[in-house]
Amino acid sequence: MDGTRRALVEAFREGSVSGPAFATERGVSRAAVWNHVEALREEGFEIDSDEGYHLRSIPEFGAGAIVFELESEYDVEFHGTVPSTNARARELAREGASEVLVVADEQTGGRGRLDRAWSSPSGGIYASLLIRPELPPARVPLLTLAAAVAVAETASDLGVDAGIKWPNDVLVGESERKLAGVLTEMEGEADRVSWVVVGIGLNANIAGEELPEGATSLRAEVGPVARRTVLAGVIDRFDELRGSPDTVLDAWRAHALTLGREVRVETRTEGIVGRAVDVEGPGALVVETEGGTRRIHAGDCEHLRPTGR
Repeated sequence: MDGTRRALVEAFREGSVSGPAFATERGVSRAAVWNHVEALREEGFEIDSDEGYHLRSIPEFGAGAIVFELESEYDVEFHGTVPSTNARARELAREGASEVLVVADEQTGGRGRLDRAWSSPSGGIYASLLIRPELPPARVPLLTLAAAVAVAETASDLGVDAGIKWPNDVLVGESERKLAGVLTEMEGEADRVSWVVVGIGLNANIAGEELPEGATSLRAEVGPVARRTVLAGVIDRFDELRGSPDTVLDAWRAHALTLGREVRVETRTEGIVGRAVDVEGPGALVVETEGGTRRIHAGDCEHLRPTGR
């Protein structure tokens, strides 16, 4: 989003905006301010212009609407339809961009972990955050855990009975219907990260009949939501956790569905069955098996027994 337009959106948080005063403050012409106001109106903002600009209503979704809600400072690139927000974020990474949130109303080629298809109809939240963190590559899994925590906490604040299956699936209820998933990608060298893309797919305002078997949505659980507010809540919470990486594991444990459960974890080379007892930095699942304690850094986890919640 253009810097002047972003500043205008942020100014609307404080109330009415004087066109001349804003133009002087930003060092732009009054005509430029008017053009930005018109662009926001095209996005769906209802803005009166009697003795200043007055914001009457905000669209449910879109770049400006998300910026209006965000406390953290990320640029927002919004698409109605895109093959994959993660793919677009990778393109931006190769162009040298950083601190960009790519968002879409709909994806036509959404993918999850292990290259599984992710159903991405209109009404969901599909977002990929491009960052360049000062972390060694070995600690990047903490960002995946942080994103899962951010989604689970935001859903819980809405009244959804949400928890996390290791490492990154957000599930709901005793039947553990899938609400959201996280897909993290990175590029770097042995001792440094070049970029990380944290992709989040969250079933928001999607009707039950549009969902795949075993899935649920915020709409199905608590009714329609303002996606701009939900996404901003997720990103702002993620930003807090990103700034305090030492708090991530405890936050993840607080929402974990996997700990204390009998699990089967399929890695690239074997299937491991046992009782999940902990998660250790930077995100390894600790499983007690008949043959001893195993620490699993990557794999596909299946819960073998009901949660009993």
